[in-house]
Amino acid sequence: QVQLVESGGGLVQAGGSLRLSCAASGRTFSINAVGWFRQAPGKEREFVAVINWQLGSTYYADSVKGRFTVSRDNAKNTVYLQMNSLKPEDTAVYYCASHIAGSYYSSGSYAYWGQGTQVTVSS
Repeated sequence: QVQLVESGGGLVQAGGSLRLSCAASGRTFSINAVGWFRQAPGKEREFVAVINWQLGSTYYADSVKGRFTVSRDNAKNTVYLQMNSLKPEDTAVYYCASHIAGSYYSSGSYAYWGQGTQVTVSS
């Protein structure tokens, strides 16, 4: 069992930056990878980025490549999502989740989810 808490969301203008944090607790030794997803009102949840917990390898959605960076700290209990050059279409609730098996790109591959943090990008 893993608990995840997101923080760092807020309101920024287009072109600005935010850094989201995902603090993990509980059975963190069981984490395979931590993914970031986002969901805008009236839209389906979509994959954003993922980092392998042990190896640190990363993968990104095409829509955020070159703008977003996912990383983890030395204690391996916190994951960050650095978001640069933000666009209005990035506006959504952002969630981190603990991957257990299957495709990194599918929300069904993740077992535990945080409560989300709102990111709003104004034009």
